[in-house]
Amino acid sequence: MMDLRYPIGWFDMNQEITSKEINQWISDIESAPRELRKAVKNLNDHQLDTPYRPGGWTARQVVHHLADSHLNSYIRFKLALTEENPVIKPYGEALWAELPDSKLPIEISLHLLENLHARWGELLKSLSPCDLSKTFTHPDSGVVTLAQNIGLYSWHGRHHISHITSLCIREGW
Repeated sequence: MMDLRYPIGWFDMNQEITSKEINQWISDIESAPRELRKAVKNLNDHQLDTPYRPGGWTARQVVHHLADSHLNSYIRFKLALTEENPVIKPYGEALWAELPDSKLPIEISLHLLENLHARWGELLKSLSPCDLSKTFTHPDSGVVTLAQNIGLYSWHGRHHISHITSLCIREGW
């Protein structure tokens, strides 16, 4: 039986990373807003307010979480590119998902993600091998390279989009 929390499995932070993988991951990041839009295209408010698993976020909260998380990641990339191994600030994603803006229409976050990912994709495609080895320090995860973070956010988008598509399949939507 599939683990509803991790429908595509875990991301391996310590895998060997090739340029081919980097290119695929950047492509995944660039296409995530389009894939998310497809996943939620025909969902009504009742469906958007349905948790993707018992005790989990609603589809609406997942959409807004992607915007919150990817904004944070974009900033982390810029910090790592302009500072020497900055220590980044984590955020309480579960608490953020309960804030009033996580109940807004999803179109707001869909537009935000489309624009953010357009900029982020251009930034990622411009990175040199030296840039990919730059790091930031996450207080919980430790030192993370930009190459690893590209992979993580490729996975993150696919992971949460799969929460929504899996819900739709299970519910017959």
